[in-house]
Amino acid sequence: MTAPKELRVSKDRKLLSVTFPGHQPFELPAELLRVASPSAEVQGHSPEQRVTVPGKRNVTILKIEPVGNYAVRITFDDFHDTGIFTWNYLHTLGHEKEARWDAYLAELAEKGLSRDR
Repeated sequence: MTAPKELRVSKDRKLLSVTFPGHQPFELPAELLRVASPSAEVQGHSPEQRVTVPGKRNVTILKIEPVGNYAVRITFDDFHDTGIFTWNYLHTLGHEKEARWDAYLAELAEKGLSRDR
């Protein structure tokens, strides 16, 4: 996967717009990026260890830093910063945004958790 032409954080810091060459921009909410972080803290080391992260409705993006030529590290206002978002992962999140969001909301409901703190 080639690098995006542009990564842009909205003024309110709640949305990341990712534009890959030849694609329309993907609008990825900070909340989705945070709860789907590719970090071991969220994903675990196997599917059984994956964590459902509640209480992130109002999370914002503090900063984005390049990692080599293949990814970015996103720091959120809750200081989570261990996820390395590769270009492939951002592309997949863009294409699967609705399905992943619906699955996240279903997981929260199933576990009796809330998007609010």
